[in-house]
Amino acid sequence: MDEQSKKLYSSVLVDPGTGRRKHRRARQKAAAALYANDARQRRDAARDRAEAERAEQRATIYLPPGGEPGPAALRSWRRLRLPAHQDTSAMLGGGYPFLAEGGLGPASMFIGQDMYSGGSFTYDPWHLYSQGLITAPNMILAGIVGAGKSALAKSLYVRSIAFGRRVYVPGDPKGEHTEIARAVGGRAIVLGHGLRTRLNPLDEGHRPSGDSDADWAASVAARRRDLVGALTETVLTRPLTPLEHTAIDVALRAAVAAADVPILPMVVDRILTPDRADDRDGRLTEDGRMVGHALRRLVAGDLAGLFDGLSTVTFDPSLPMISLDLSRVAENTTLLSVLMSCSSAWMESALLDPAGGQRWVVYDEAWRLMSHPALLRRMDAQWRLARHYGIANLLVFHKLSDLENVGDQGSAMRALARSLLANAETRIIYRQEPDQLTSAAAALGLTGTERKLLPTLGTGQGLWRIKDRSFVIQHQLHPAELALYETGTRARGGLPGAST
Repeated sequence: MDEQSKKLYSSVLVDPGTGRRKHRRARQKAAAALYANDARQRRDAARDRAEAERAEQRATIYLPPGGEPGPAALRSWRRLRLPAHQDTSAMLGGGYPFLAEGGLGPASMFIGQDMYSGGSFTYDPWHLYSQGLITAPNMILAGIVGAGKSALAKSLYVRSIAFGRRVYVPGDPKGEHTEIARAVGGRAIVLGHGLRTRLNPLDEGHRPSGDSDADWAASVAARRRDLVGALTETVLTRPLTPLEHTAIDVALRAAVAAADVPILPMVVDRILTPDRADDRDGRLTEDGRMVGHALRRLVAGDLAGLFDGLSTVTFDPSLPMISLDLSRVAENTTLLSVLMSCSSAWMESALLDPAGGQRWVVYDEAWRLMSHPALLRRMDAQWRLARHYGIANLLVFHKLSDLENVGDQGSAMRALARSLLANAETRIIYRQEPDQLTSAAAALGLTGTERKLLPTLGTGQGLWRIKDRSFVIQHQLHPAELALYETGTRARGGLPGAST
């Protein structure tokens, strides 16, 4: 009842000036009319509200239980929101036991299966670098014999050939990559005593696009000088003195002036018997005597016939794969290092071509190379410039302690070996012996769980550390790949088996 009706009702009921019956009846009728009018107004308001609600319900459009038809069928029309839950790690481990890494995405090469999530695992160093997930495409692969690391290395570079990448193996001590190079349409150059193959490490090599004549001449001269110096240091097992550097520079300049394509015998002759115009007092002959006799080993000693003449093969950087097979050379670490230095220089001009595309450079059996400073410096330089030249270096060895055994504690060689690990943000560790766990955990910063995992890994299973992320991956091979990558056939008398 509104305020005006209440006032009227009060005035009718309370009238002290009259007491007649007709007035009382009139007041009663008026009050009844007011009550009836108020009840009618309330009913009308309730009916209007009900009709408005029914009209609103009829106008509302609801999604069907199965969702709208079309591309969005069966999808929720709004995001699922769950209330936050806070608990101890022990309780959460029981409540959510199936959480695993999401992987690196599908836009890469297939490697195998993630052993925790069960999903496919893909990897491509150039793709990860372009996405900013890593800052360098270099890789380190370590594992004991028989763990499957060689098969992984081979499948990595073979599968990447389909993506337009090329592969260079500057030294293959066991000849494992020869058949693979031929199978993918590349070339394997076999070096060894009794063969006709010659490689002249002083060749100009592949000329990068865009180099002027002056820049190209300076680059060739510097590469030849560095190579002869590195070879001499490797044979002498010590650094060169300034006087010996001078003897090499003078001999190289004389050899280049005498022939369009100099060869090592010419350089050795001019070191041992320099021109009189360059050695008027005989001091240059004395300064270069040790250098000349060290390099003579490559010309007339136990390495004669490999790098002592003009090249009998040409380097074609457009091939999908080139490998230098050194398996016929005697098992001597120093001699293999000399051969690796020569072969690396032979490939170097193509490697350092910024327009050469994306390329793998595989250093197999790298433990043989760690003890030679000259070769270690060349490897370090290529690793530091990998991003600029589009190179992904792959260093394959047995155990991480090989890097800690290089040189003396605090020496420059030890620092170079550690820099290889620091410049490789992808570290793949296959099964390790228990006595290697401490060094592996210290070098890679492994957690306690990861450290305990290493000795239990099976064949083809590896711990992948990609920057600050970890994966446990089972490498998977096609039967044709398994037959091609097999490295243990000889040891088992020709029976097929798992690759090492």
